Amino acid sequence: QVQLVESGGGLVQPGESLRLSCAASGSIFSISVMGWYRQAPGKQRELVARIISAGSTNYADSVKGRFTILRDNAKNRVYLQMNSLEPEDTAVYYCNVGATTLTGRYLEVWGQGTLVTVSS
Repeated sequence: QVQLVESGGGLVQPGESLRLSCAASGSIFSISVMGWYRQAPGKQRELVARIISAGSTNYADSVKGRFTILRDNAKNRVYLQMNSLEPEDTAVYYCNVGATTLTGRYLEVWGQGTLVTVSS
């Protein structure tokens, strides 16, 4: 199967930066898409950013120009560089990966989530 391990969340002040990391491991043949979603208290989970294997990216309008998604294909890692953080960015951030296993199964896998709190 495929496992995800996230890291990098924490408490920061408005205007500061954080970098989230997600590492995929297991019986991976290929990864087609890697992304980050977030869920704030009382709200639905929403896409923050995603990157496909060819390198194209999508961002939520609310984070364009502030967040950057990066992918290391050799290490099966994805990063979310978050700059100019705002209190509205406070949420649990989840890594999401679409991968094909060595047995040919396609799986969509979620990380356990990492809390980002932006507060003065």
